[in-house]
Amino acid sequence: MRFELTPRTTVSPVARAVAPVAAFIVSFLIAGFVIWLMGRSPIAAFNVYVVQPLSDPWSLQELLVKATPLALIAIGLSYCFRANLWNIGAEGQYVMGAVLGSWLALKTHGTDAGFWVLPLMLILGMIGGALYGLIPAVLKTRFGVNEILTSLMLVYVAQLTLDYLVRGPWRDPKGFNFPQSVTFDPSATLPPVMEASRVNYGTVFALVAVLVTAVVLGRTLFGYRLKLTGDAPRAARFAGFSSKATTLAVFAISGGLAGLAGISEVSGQIGQLQPSISPGYGFTAITVAFLGRLNPFGIMVAALVLALTFIGGESAQILLKLPLDLTQAFQGMLLLCVLAADALVSNRIRFVTRGGGK
Repeated sequence: MRFELTPRTTVSPVARAVAPVAAFIVSFLIAGFVIWLMGRSPIAAFNVYVVQPLSDPWSLQELLVKATPLALIAIGLSYCFRANLWNIGAEGQYVMGAVLGSWLALKTHGTDAGFWVLPLMLILGMIGGALYGLIPAVLKTRFGVNEILTSLMLVYVAQLTLDYLVRGPWRDPKGFNFPQSVTFDPSATLPPVMEASRVNYGTVFALVAVLVTAVVLGRTLFGYRLKLTGDAPRAARFAGFSSKATTLAVFAISGGLAGLAGISEVSGQIGQLQPSISPGYGFTAITVAFLGRLNPFGIMVAALVLALTFIGGESAQILLKLPLDLTQAFQGMLLLCVLAADALVSNRIRFVTRGGGK
C-alpha cells in the first residue's frame, strides 16, 4: 500500500491562513519532545525561548535587530521564489555586499572623510550583492546551469574570500593578531534610530523594502510578470515575457537586498569585518520567506518569529545548557512543517493498495 497526493479542486483560505500557525505549534511540540529526551524541562525551555524575550525591553530591541537582516534578505528571495527560481545563495550575496561596502570604509579609515562615505558604502553593498547574485543567473540563462547548485556553492566562495581578507590584507595590524579589520570610523557607521538604542537605520531599510515590494508585487506589471512566470511559464512566454530577463532581474534584486543587509549589519551592529558576520541569516531567510507566504507583510512577521528563536536559543544555551545547534535544527524543522502543512492544505491524501484500489 502506498499513499498519493491529489490536488484539491478548491483550497480553503482559512486553512491556508491557519497552516503556518499549525506548523509552528507542531514544531514546538517536536522540539519539546527532543528537549525532554535531553533531560530538560520543555516548559522551562518554552519560557526561555518565548516568554522571557517577549517580556524584556532589551530583548525586544534585540528582536528587531535580529529580524532586520532576515526580513531584508527574505524580501529579496521572495522575488526569485515567486518566479519559480531558486536562489539558495543569499548567504554569499550577504557576505559579498558586506565585503564591497567595507572596502570603502577601510580605504577612507583615518582620513576624516565626510558624510558621503556611509551612503556610498550602502550603495556599494547593494551592488556587491547584486553582482554576486547575477553569477548563477547568467550561468543559468547562458548555459542552463542549475541555479540551486551554483548559488549554493558560491556561498562557500564568498565565505572563504571574507576569511582570506580579514586574516590577510585587511587584518587590523593593531588587533593582537585577531582575524578582524579595523573598527570603522564614525562616518562609516550606521547610526541608531534613537540615542542609546541598538536599533539602527537598517530596520528602516527593511520597512521601506516591505512597503515598496508590496506595491511592486501587487500593483505593477512586473509583479504580475513574476506571478505569471512562476505559475504558468508557458503562458508567460506567450505573453511576451522573457524568462532570461526575468531571471536576471530577480537575482539582481535578491542579491542587492542581501548585500544591503550585509553592509547594514557590518557598518551597524558589528562595526568591523570579521570571519563570521552572519549566524546563517541567508539560509534562515529561506524559511522566513516561505513562512511568510512570499508576502512582504507576512515575511516581516515571520522574520520576527525566527528572530525570536535566535534570541531564545542564545538564552537557552546559557540558562539551560542546551546546544545552540538545537536552534538551527528547530528552524529547519519549522520549514519542513510549513512545507508539509502547505502540501496537506493543497492536496488530499489518497491511499492506494497494491491492486490499485483506494
